[in-house]
Amino acid sequence: MHAHPDDESINNGATMARYAAEGARVTLVTCTLGERGEVIPPQLRHLTGSALGEHRRHELAAAMAELGVEDFRLLGGAGRYGDSGMMGLPDNDDPGSFWQADVDEAAALLAEVVLEVRPQVLVTYDEDGGYGHPDHIQAHRVAMRAVELAEDAGWRIPKVYVNRAPRSVVGAAFVRLREELPGLPFDKSAVVTDVPGVVDDGRITAEIDGGPRCAAAKAAAMRAHATQVEVAPGERYFALSNELAQPLFPTEYYELVRGEPVGKRENDLFAGTDDATEVA
Repeated sequence: MHAHPDDESINNGATMARYAAEGARVTLVTCTLGERGEVIPPQLRHLTGSALGEHRRHELAAAMAELGVEDFRLLGGAGRYGDSGMMGLPDNDDPGSFWQADVDEAAALLAEVVLEVRPQVLVTYDEDGGYGHPDHIQAHRVAMRAVELAEDAGWRIPKVYVNRAPRSVVGAAFVRLREELPGLPFDKSAVVTDVPGVVDDGRITAEIDGGPRCAAAKAAAMRAHATQVEVAPGERYFALSNELAQPLFPTEYYELVRGEPVGKRENDLFAGTDDATEVA
């Protein structure tokens, strides 16, 4: 579950590509169309509000084609919830924004999807939304409540993960980035704290490496979100609208927050879920 188009590719693109290629049913639920996103290409900066949201909807479809994901949905349908903007802005007070949504109401919509799809694994953000964005925080709240509602209705999701990034990996990647920055199309580097979900390595319970093919699919999916993401040649770095270079991580990391781990650090999110059953 993700807040806006592009979040899924940046956070979970390689994971989604791997499991889609392996034949698993991958379902993406996106909460808003990102109508308040800042647009990078000058030729597209005329897009605002609903026009930007519709454009980003097409970008999302293109990204999913790159990842091989066929089942992607908007929570409650297109336009049900609007982008809330960054934390502390007046946009947060818009009654139509996702931040203002009733959590139980939104969770019931997600629970309907869960009961239809009956997933073995759900991936969401942590309670801070990874970096404090109101839509990401709300997505976490809605996802976790939907897990409860679905279980009450008969389906227990065996494993729930949140997106993470190990501090040692992120730190090493930024050392390389600073060394290579003169050859990149970006003037400045972001910093470790700009990466969502960075935690001490010991909190990581799973890492998913889909290999070169899935890494390339992730980069292509990110590039499909052209209004929001610029991927540098070589597909090792990218920047958002702030024009600060960040590492593009081909291996993705998770922390298990519900369910039983299989081993100290899993390499398969579905490990141990073969016996998933309906709740009596």
